[in-house]
Amino acid sequence: MTTTDRAPARERLLAAANELFYAEGVHAVGIDRVIERAGVAKASLYNTFGSKDALVGEYLRGRQDANRTRIEAAVEAATDPRARLLAVFDAQTAMFARPGYRGCAFVAASAEAEPGGTVEQVSDEYRAWLRGLLTDLARDAGASDPEALARQLYVLYDGAGISVRMDRDPSVAGVVRDTAALIVDAALGHPARS
Repeated sequence: MTTTDRAPARERLLAAANELFYAEGVHAVGIDRVIERAGVAKASLYNTFGSKDALVGEYLRGRQDANRTRIEAAVEAATDPRARLLAVFDAQTAMFARPGYRGCAFVAASAEAEPGGTVEQVSDEYRAWLRGLLTDLARDAGASDPEALARQLYVLYDGAGISVRMDRDPSVAGVVRDTAALIVDAALGHPARS
């Protein structure tokens, strides 16, 4: 018996959902496959989450929490306001290098989601957090227009994730990091540096 087998049904369902939904897509994976992978009864899913939609929401919230933790750790490890802003891209670079990286889970889930549903709601929460973080970091770095700088960096961040996924080329992370540094330096009135 493995540790996963001894884990509570909720944890096993979320682990199975995370693995299957991220690898194959939220809409491509039926609930029976998640239940089978988790090794639980169908009643466990419905007693724990109530529906596939609620399970999808929890899957995305788990991805959101992991991304936040990773990004916040990188930001906290940075030594000055400029470096803290660029640390968001350093965290993204590390994510791109992870085995099995398949792009942004929120973009993938949103591609087929119904407007106004759980996927859109959780994706909007994550995206608002990231935009807010970039705006706060831009303000702390002394940008004269922190919202504009954050928006530029946010678009770059999104584009990087899509490019890495679509081109299957994690080396784009270096180009993205360098581009972010140029944008930050221009907004802060600094001479260009890496």
